[in-house]
Amino acid sequence: MFSHKALPLVFILLPLLSACSKQGPEQNQPGATVAPGDAVTEVFLNADIVTVDEAIPSATALAVRDGRILAVGSEDAVIAAAGKHSSIRDMGGRTIIPGLIDAHGHLSITAMWRTMADLQPPPAGSISSIAELQVSLRAWHEANPEAPWILGYGYDDSLLAENRHPDRHDLDAVSGDKPVLLVHVSGHLVACNSACLALAGIDAGTEDPPGGHIRRVAGGGEPNGVLEETAAVSLLVAIPQPSLEQRLVALQAAQDYMASHGLTTVQDGALVRELMGPLHAAAEADMLFLDVVAYPVFRQGERIPENFSSSPGYDRHLRIGGIKLSLDGSPQGKTAWLTRPYLQPPHGQDANYRGYPIMEDESVLSLVQAAYARDIPVIAHANGDAAMDQLIAAVAAAREQLGPADRRTVIIHAQTAREDQIEQFEALGMVPSYFSAHTFYWGDWHRDSVFGEERASRISPLKTTVDRGMPFTTHNDTPVVPPDMMRLLWASVNRVTRSGEVLGPEHRISPLEALKSMTIHAAYQYFEEDRKGSISPGKQADLAVLSANPLKVAPLSIADIQVLETIKDGKTVFQRGNNAR
Repeated sequence: MFSHKALPLVFILLPLLSACSKQGPEQNQPGATVAPGDAVTEVFLNADIVTVDEAIPSATALAVRDGRILAVGSEDAVIAAAGKHSSIRDMGGRTIIPGLIDAHGHLSITAMWRTMADLQPPPAGSISSIAELQVSLRAWHEANPEAPWILGYGYDDSLLAENRHPDRHDLDAVSGDKPVLLVHVSGHLVACNSACLALAGIDAGTEDPPGGHIRRVAGGGEPNGVLEETAAVSLLVAIPQPSLEQRLVALQAAQDYMASHGLTTVQDGALVRELMGPLHAAAEADMLFLDVVAYPVFRQGERIPENFSSSPGYDRHLRIGGIKLSLDGSPQGKTAWLTRPYLQPPHGQDANYRGYPIMEDESVLSLVQAAYARDIPVIAHANGDAAMDQLIAAVAAAREQLGPADRRTVIIHAQTAREDQIEQFEALGMVPSYFSAHTFYWGDWHRDSVFGEERASRISPLKTTVDRGMPFTTHNDTPVVPPDMMRLLWASVNRVTRSGEVLGPEHRISPLEALKSMTIHAAYQYFEEDRKGSISPGKQADLAVLSANPLKVAPLSIADIQVLETIKDGKTVFQRGNNAR
């Protein structure tokens, strides 16, 4: 029933893209310049501009023509560069920053999840108990009576009043005949009812698959309805898929959602290559208005096809950025692979439980070597420090074999990175991408249940990385948490948990460093720093207009800043209070 090649469960929720090596006419070519002239699309005056360009850190005006930055600086200088035939926008002192870049997320899974029942806790949602979860599922079923399955996403056992996962009996109370399946907020576990388990043939005699775990009723072998990682694959592949038209509509809505938070470049960070289609179809139909960097995921024992390649340029806002590997699970779901035991092991595990790997060392090394040999970038999910050790060993061995090069291998999440590992990241030219929103969403949970005070205070060690002068990025891993970039910036600066405690104050960073992690450093991660990430002449006119300047407001107020407008290639794609498109 199970395959040792099965995916981490979050990666198979939506079939995507069918021609990962297809390349067409490239847009947004690097190194493009803008010649001065009379025709300027727009001139922005009376603005508080944070350029993230060290040559001119701040400005009051900028000019945009043909989707690129023509000039930035003082109002007199910009007006002179713009010429006579320009339109003027008085920004009323509002702040303009570079368009924000999603260093890691899942656009297509976001599209899929947002069609399910929303079971997220505050502030993203409203669910705080299993009873409320059941009410929400019943309401979704009433609104979608023809749906063959009852589906929900985003429940968080750490924030439910019962302090546990919903089990099969809780979900049998929602429906005794239709399958009921809930995706955990981490994307690494599911909870399901008895009908789901029967459909998958999972019972007391079913063994755990490699890279996964079936949680059992205490004192017996019966599954309790909670499945970890690869154990959920047989269920997830059985979910009836929406039509192509429904998927395209969902992708449009997901882009709107991302744009409303100032994002102009987003990631689709785990594509199932064998079932790809909707994302490519959206590009072919000119339905993508944000730049999308896609990473097909490769699994245990797989090889990179001969016809596969990454693309440096976009074809209708879509490009293949490289390959994705997933090495472990999530700390909030207690499936991350650690070198030291969890403070409180999950249900059914002993005191020595450290999580587990998803891929074997040999498979990781083989894929990294193959990618490096063909100049294909690699991004790898690694939350636990044991998973990071596995990745570092593979990168070091591949580098030893093939020689040094500018590869920028990305360590996704890097929650528990040790100082010695950060030193190795630097030596190997790797880029850590931190899920620093964890400090708010699960900081208390990590301190009290997952890691304990010492290790929890060191999650997302941003200041250590800043002090080494290394480029690093931050991300929300949407749909795990909303794509709220101002809350992400706030979390990196303040490290305040839900309870109000500052978790690891020594790892706080400045607002400017936090902003760089989602602009110029994120552009660097994608090999796009010459065309994105700062408001500089010649770069793409990707901009976000804010209600306040995150570098000037009180640090604890950063999360209250609103995105008023998002501009992609000089065109407004989101405007608060209006349908910009």
